[in-house]
Amino acid sequence: MNAWVHTGRAVRSFLMGSVAFTAVAVTAPLAAQDDTDVEEILITSARKREETVYETPAALTVFNSAVLTDRGVNTVEDVGKYVPNVAVTRFGVGNPAQAAVFIRGIGTGDHLITTDPGVGVYLDGVYLGRQLGNNLNLANVERVEVLRGPQGTLYGRNTLGGAVNIVTRKPGEEEGFQFTAQLGTRERVAANFYGNTKLADNVGLSVTGGWTSRNGVGDAINIANPEARIGEINEFFGRAALQWDVNEKLSVLATIDGTSGDNGQSPYTIDIIGGPVPGFGLPFLSDDDVPFRDDSASTVAGLESTSNSTFGVSVTVDYEINENWSTKVLGSYRESEYTGGLDDDITAFNLSEFPEEGEADQFSLEWQLNGQIGGFDVVAGVYYFTEEGSNFSGPFTFNPFNLAGPNDFFTLEQETESYAVYANASYAVTEDLTIGGGVRYSEDEKDAVALFPSFGGVPDSESGNFDEVTWDVNVTYALAENFNVYGQIQRGYQTGGFPPRPFGGPDQFNVFDETTAINYEVGFKGIINEYLAISTSFFWTEYDDLALPFSDPQAGGFVTITENAGGARARGIEVEASVTADGFFLNPSFGYNDNEITSLLPGTIGLEEGAPLPLSPEVTIAINTGYEFDLDGGTVRAQANYSFRDSLQGQPTLNEAERIDARSLVGFNVTYTSEDGSWDLQAYGENIFDTVYDQGRLINTFHGFVGIVLSNDRSEFGLRFTKRFGL
Repeated sequence: MNAWVHTGRAVRSFLMGSVAFTAVAVTAPLAAQDDTDVEEILITSARKREETVYETPAALTVFNSAVLTDRGVNTVEDVGKYVPNVAVTRFGVGNPAQAAVFIRGIGTGDHLITTDPGVGVYLDGVYLGRQLGNNLNLANVERVEVLRGPQGTLYGRNTLGGAVNIVTRKPGEEEGFQFTAQLGTRERVAANFYGNTKLADNVGLSVTGGWTSRNGVGDAINIANPEARIGEINEFFGRAALQWDVNEKLSVLATIDGTSGDNGQSPYTIDIIGGPVPGFGLPFLSDDDVPFRDDSASTVAGLESTSNSTFGVSVTVDYEINENWSTKVLGSYRESEYTGGLDDDITAFNLSEFPEEGEADQFSLEWQLNGQIGGFDVVAGVYYFTEEGSNFSGPFTFNPFNLAGPNDFFTLEQETESYAVYANASYAVTEDLTIGGGVRYSEDEKDAVALFPSFGGVPDSESGNFDEVTWDVNVTYALAENFNVYGQIQRGYQTGGFPPRPFGGPDQFNVFDETTAINYEVGFKGIINEYLAISTSFFWTEYDDLALPFSDPQAGGFVTITENAGGARARGIEVEASVTADGFFLNPSFGYNDNEITSLLPGTIGLEEGAPLPLSPEVTIAINTGYEFDLDGGTVRAQANYSFRDSLQGQPTLNEAERIDARSLVGFNVTYTSEDGSWDLQAYGENIFDTVYDQGRLINTFHGFVGIVLSNDRSEFGLRFTKRFGL
């Protein structure tokens, strides 16, 4: 058996034992203290009705705005560091705006328009269909909800692994203004503002905006006038929302938001694994050809920089029909654009360079009905989604067959239309026992056109139609006030589609089928006493026709084959706790996810039975702890945080060259809040030991190396000052 398997098992056994010991050792004495910070958190995501986290029969994590600030969580990527069995990677295109979210082993590393994410990201109920642009800044956020496991009933398609729901503050609910300024090492400069006011008794307005900039970590050493340093960050964002309460029954919420980023390429390097495929006259790379870890030796101007922009508008109309029933209509339009690409060999040789740009426009409309009938709480709705998108890459090089000539490009275009109807209900059998369930019918139509050099100059058109019935059943029993046990069975669905890079020719540009999953889950959650709250879930998920991509470097380029693997399985546990006493607080979380491909369909290429699902760690651990005390009339909150992600595999194979090592991150912050709460000053440290880790690994046997996307969240120390007026 391979050495890394023995090492991984030893590390995991030690960590699992340590977590169990810590839970027993620290929580028992704290239960005897007389102070508390444990509270109930209201959410609306899991069953699209207002309830507490502990009442919801689902595995979910909720971070409110205070927690996000305390832990230095600024983007969706940062959220993934503190949630069990969640990983957020930057696997593709070198653009920092990408956030590939993986939950319980399910996600999609590729970003092209013909691929759909396995985890849905939502902004105030609006589905964000593309991974590029998903790494949103989290200013003006009321809370972030992470739901683990298939969410196919209420959230629908492409939530096979789960969903991330970002909820912003509502205009008019509070009045005041807040400004935050930040200075840090690596030339970090950032500022944002948030204002909320009433324009009239029945009209509220909120506005937020900001900018963040950070110097890069490396240089494009062979570009005369580079547009950016490697890893450089320059981003702007803004959002405005208007709430109009027309009368006691009718209200209208309109929002507009946008982002713009001109950044450096994500840090990238290679490991040399041998010589190139013989017979093509390709150069043998050596360590002397590879630049310093964060530099790029590429001679292709433009690949050192990336850009992204998003724009969105939405309108939500709420109407209270009577005291038992209400209805809602949510319409949205979003568009996004990006540029990026990679020099895969990162050397001065022109072996593998792929500049890229893309865009996507989407429109969605949802009608929802909420109410009570008899003893049932009911939510039902109809959903429509359409998207048009395109990708262009060129002129690209894949030496020796494609040498950045006029015909060395590829294009992809796709149109998607989706329809769904759903209903969900719960019924209180007794004061303690509640049962529930739901069903959803989804239908997706996709039309795609691709043109690759190997297509002989003739575009290939393909169409796919997919439909599925998904459902869930659940039961919740209250053992005590604010403490529940639950069980549920969920059926999830991810739509089929087309392979993103069929360099092998039109025969490889064909339809792959949809994926379905059945998830069995039990758990318990609640407030044990005034000092301790806990949430635990146990899950077993079976996947049928799981669509997995496999990238194989062939003579024409990286042929990304997306195939339905046959079967896969995931099983594991998730534990989160909150301990408070006399100013001390401890928030540990632990996730264990054992998953693998269990069967392959005949003729499957590249995938390996027994291999783990890609970009999915087996163990995740996060610990946040600290102490709060009074000082000179104000309050000091000092805390430290730790995040561990186990090793993972870059592709669904057992190839050791694509194995990504485990990583650990440590941070801290100390915040002083004034006596009247009008201002605070925070000293922070993020990734204080400057851990540099792999985000993705992809083997290129044709040229003799492994491409490695590196992390960009390097060590940083600084100050944040926040001033509030009326909030």
